[in-house]
Amino acid sequence: MTVTESRSHGSAMTDAPTSFSDADHAAPKALILTAPGINCDGELFRAFALAGARPESVPLVRLRRDPSILDRFDLVGLPGGFSYGDDGGAGRILAQIIRRDLYPAFAAAIARGVPMIAPCNGFQIAVQAGLLPGPSAGEAWPASPARPTVALAPNTQGRFRDDWTGFEVPSDTRCIWTRGLGGLDAAVRLLPSAHGEGRFIADAAVVESLDANGQIAVRYTEADHFNGSIDRIAGICDASGLVLGLMPHPERYTRWTQHPTWTRLAPAVRDGDAPGLRMFRNAVVHAAAIAAG
Repeated sequence: MTVTESRSHGSAMTDAPTSFSDADHAAPKALILTAPGINCDGELFRAFALAGARPESVPLVRLRRDPSILDRFDLVGLPGGFSYGDDGGAGRILAQIIRRDLYPAFAAAIARGVPMIAPCNGFQIAVQAGLLPGPSAGEAWPASPARPTVALAPNTQGRFRDDWTGFEVPSDTRCIWTRGLGGLDAAVRLLPSAHGEGRFIADAAVVESLDANGQIAVRYTEADHFNGSIDRIAGICDASGLVLGLMPHPERYTRWTQHPTWTRLAPAVRDGDAPGLRMFRNAVVHAAAIAAG
C-alpha cells in the first residue's frame, strides 16, 4: 500500500500525508509488514509518514514470494496486534514463517544499516524469529536464525492490561530510536501499553550482557512496572542499536492530544514532537544519513 492508498486505514490516518511531492521521493522508504491478525499497521504507517518517511504496507504473502523486496526499503516496521490469532503462543506462527522463509533477507537489511522497530506483538515475533537480541557487537549476522535467548511471557497478574506506562531510557543505550528521550519531563515520558504477554524473561547472564552492551533500550518506571519483567525491561535493541523491540506502543503517541491529560500539560513540557514521534524521527534521520552516504 502506498501513501495515496492510506485512506483505507480509517480516521486514524487523516493527519498523515496523502501524497508526496517530487522532492519527497528522496525520503527514506519504510516497509510495514502486514499479516492476518495484525491490527496496528495503520498507526505504524501513520507514525512513519509523520516522521518524514514514505511508508508502504507489504503483505507477508508478497514478501514470502519475493524476499528481495526488502532491499528497496530503508526502514522496517513489524506491527503489533495478534498475528495469526497468537495461536500456539504470542507471535509464534509469524516468527516461524520469518525463521523459515525470510530470516536471511531481514538479517541482510539490518547488516546494511536498516533501522527496524517491533512494538508489542512485533517484539514477540522478533525475539522468536532470531532478530533480537541479535549477534554480539562486531559479529556478523549468522546465516540461520539463532535459538531464542529471551522471551515475552504472560504478565505476572495473569491478565491483559491496557494503560499508559511511564518509561526510562538508560543513558548508555545503543538504541538509535530512543536517543534524547531520557531527558523528557516525567509527565510526558509515557507510552501506551496493551498486552497480556509482555513479561520480559531471560537468564541472569543474558540480562547482564544486554545491560553491559547497552542493549537495554527502555525500562518501565518503578511505579508502572506492572508485568513483572526482569530488571523492569520494556524493550531491547540489537548490538548495532538499529533494531528496537518493545512492548509499549510509541506509534500510538505521535501527537500531544493523545496524552491522557494533555489539556493540563504545561506548555514547556509539550515542546517539540510527542515522545513516540521523536522515536520515529530519530530513525528516519538515521536512515536518511545512511542513504546519503
